[in-house]
Amino acid sequence: MDPDDVLEDWAERSGEYSPEYYAYYGPDETSELIRERLDSVVGSDAAVLELGCSSGRHLAHLHEHGYEDLHGIEINDEAFDVMTESYPDLAAAGTFHVDAIENVVREFDDDRFDAVFSVETLQHLHPDNEWVFAELARITSGLLVTVENEGGDDRSEDGTAVNYVNEEFPLYYRNWNRVFTGIGLIEIDAVSLDRDTFRAFRPED
Repeated sequence: MDPDDVLEDWAERSGEYSPEYYAYYGPDETSELIRERLDSVVGSDAAVLELGCSSGRHLAHLHEHGYEDLHGIEINDEAFDVMTESYPDLAAAGTFHVDAIENVVREFDDDRFDAVFSVETLQHLHPDNEWVFAELARITSGLLVTVENEGGDDRSEDGTAVNYVNEEFPLYYRNWNRVFTGIGLIEIDAVSLDRDTFRAFRPED
């Protein structure tokens, strides 16, 4: 599957893993874990960007706990109709980009955000677009969080592998410690969850 096919699948996603799907489940333990880490490192005055924010359940949790400078990138434009219905306060307060991460991230200045995070989003980024990872490090001044399925024993020796979820769209297993420490970030936390691994990184001093 080439990069454009991957993007088109997510832009048109409905049903399982769609914006409606995630809004139905709402904020969860991952939302709480992200907020706790942001509270301890950057605080509620931080400028925060979520990659692949969908209908906004994680950002809504942050907003409910005093975060105001919230931003999101989401390729599926229907996500924002769902956000307006499910999380109207977030929809009114946040700044959102309806596009692919690859098409937006270069527009941001160095250190634009105090914190950047992704939840099961970077794992779908096509290998041709792995240059995005260095861009994320560039725009993050304080904290970068990944909550991604790393694949465990399914990864190859170089730390990568691909699995097709429901035989529909690719999930690229990556060792996110290796990815981001390899471009100069320092890992400050790692937590194994049921399916994913939570990792927190900061820039070198």
